[in-house]
Amino acid sequence: MSKPRLEGKVALITGAASGIGEEAVRLFTENGAIVVVADVQDELGHQVVASIGPERASYHHCDVRDEKQVEETVNYTLEKYGSLDVLFSNAGIIGPLTGILDLDIDGLDNTMATNVRGVAATIKHAARVMVSRNIRGSIICTTSAAASLGGTGPHAYTASKHALVGLVKSACGELGAYGIRVNSISPFGVATPLPCRAYNLEPSQVESNSCALANLKGIVLKARHVAEAALFLASDESAYISGHNLAVDGGFTVVNHSFSAI
Repeated sequence: MSKPRLEGKVALITGAASGIGEEAVRLFTENGAIVVVADVQDELGHQVVASIGPERASYHHCDVRDEKQVEETVNYTLEKYGSLDVLFSNAGIIGPLTGILDLDIDGLDNTMATNVRGVAATIKHAARVMVSRNIRGSIICTTSAAASLGGTGPHAYTASKHALVGLVKSACGELGAYGIRVNSISPFGVATPLPCRAYNLEPSQVESNSCALANLKGIVLKARHVAEAALFLASDESAYISGHNLAVDGGFTVVNHSFSAI
């Protein structure tokens, strides 16, 4: 029997109390990792930890918009478990849904503070630990299919996810010298609580809409599929992959949906 893919590794996952983050917590712990569940949804976060067991996971409140909370969460991880091998910076929001003519600039600022500034803070403080302790770690960020195309998401959200791809590439260029890999994952539409709340839709409605638009038919994208991509990037199976934006979109972003030669 092969050993668990993350055996002996300590992971910090933000936005981990629900959706893609929760699935990643479960998948990472199933594969041998110890995980710090970081989120602002305290009740849900504690429920996730309770369902897994305190020997494999623990919860820490963290609003990534506040750099001090990010630093405290990274320090908590290090003090409790003695290492930080994997950062999955997954916390994010959708932000204002209005068109550009009515764009809520305060909402734009909040979206960028969460989706870009917050991710930058997690990379900064996790990388400091990895560099100081000579840990050849893996840093993974959640972006979106909206990071590759225009018109597939709200303006603030799309701008923030484009920025994240650039941040990942830039951080990759610096941290490679320390053996630290930095990658991102860009999923297609997934029926997590985030879009369901934002658009006031049931999960089945989000999935129906996504399936209608999807390039790859016959399968419904689930949060588990995205978590499996994160597991790959966290594991030694991706030991020479860095600076990559892994699309989990069934080919959606490489197909011109307005034109068909067939």
